[in-house]
Amino acid sequence: MSEGKAVALAYSGGTDSTLIAILLKERYGFGKVMPVLVDVGQGEEEIDIARERAKQLGFDIRFIDAKQQFATEYIFRCIKANGSYEGYPVGTSMTRVLIASLVAKVAIEEKAEAVAHGCTGKGNDQFRMESAFRYYAPQLQIIAPVRELNLSRIEEEEMLRKYGIDPKRRRGVLGGDINMWSHSIGSGQVEDLRSQFPTDYFWVAPLEKTPEKPTVVNLRFENGVPIDVDGVKDPVEIILYLNRIGGQNGIGAIDIIEDGIIGLKSRELYEAPAATILLAAHCDLEQLTLTKEQLRLKRSIDALWADIVYHGLWLHPLRKDLDAFIDSTQKYVTGSMRLKLYKGTMKIEERNSERSLFAPERRSVKRGGFDQRDSTGAVKIYTLPFELFGEKGR
Repeated sequence: MSEGKAVALAYSGGTDSTLIAILLKERYGFGKVMPVLVDVGQGEEEIDIARERAKQLGFDIRFIDAKQQFATEYIFRCIKANGSYEGYPVGTSMTRVLIASLVAKVAIEEKAEAVAHGCTGKGNDQFRMESAFRYYAPQLQIIAPVRELNLSRIEEEEMLRKYGIDPKRRRGVLGGDINMWSHSIGSGQVEDLRSQFPTDYFWVAPLEKTPEKPTVVNLRFENGVPIDVDGVKDPVEIILYLNRIGGQNGIGAIDIIEDGIIGLKSRELYEAPAATILLAAHCDLEQLTLTKEQLRLKRSIDALWADIVYHGLWLHPLRKDLDAFIDSTQKYVTGSMRLKLYKGTMKIEERNSERSLFAPERRSVKRGGFDQRDSTGAVKIYTLPFELFGEKGR
């Protein structure tokens, strides 16, 4: 029991965090529960539900608009690193660290004794949030009621109904996490490998409902990040705009078997129109502007970057070291693209860059370029080991 003491709670208004707000007061005995609601682009509907539930239960929310911070400090880093883990554009894994850092800040400012979250003991988010809590507020107690009380989702829903909360209020059959970079649907809840992806759930339209004519999009990157998309220049608005038009064209539905942090597989459903478009365009622009050697090393660095971010290591020194290399390469990744979006596909129709290494005047077989006879010695030396292999029967 912690009567009279204060706790800051990572609060989204979903089933887990809503129940946790109640349990912290009634079962854990905290005199002051501070739900911290962080806006990472989940949309007004989600925020309104969170506010409504908190009001119904008598809690005062601490609201923080972190969309700009999420876009510029997290998503832009993800774009530069082509951040994809097993086909998932890392999104929730980044928001958990950002949210936990802000919850810890509130806890410290309000002189709370503890921080709390609604993550399950089976999932990934407990690792991500608690690593941030330890980093920013190591002196505070961490409380995880779903894990500590071994609660199932069915038990949680039954408990909420007793308090007059409809756990199914949120749109869709499955719950999930929404942020402006990725929408994860029913994490850990999709047990049937035969069921279809609900493409009309939030952003991504079913292909039969997409426009019959392609949508053309013009993008401009500078130093590896988007600065202009069809005249939209604000980082947050760029992402929201691409989510809208990408989703309308059926782009960004992801259905994968994913390996979680504790090594168990789950079927994960995601929607990520803006992420799908921007990561593909950025990767293509890198191919145009970076050297073969830079690309070879960067692809392995990118994979490692996504892996450590997914595994809750955003605050690890290694991530910052990798960022140093990635940032060094991005000064070359500047240019423009024209894309065509059509029924779930994205085609690059035009690409150009003042930093381009594309030189057809030298490479093209239609032009002179350089004297081909100069390659004779290079080829002879290059193939010399194969002469040795043949002699030695290797």
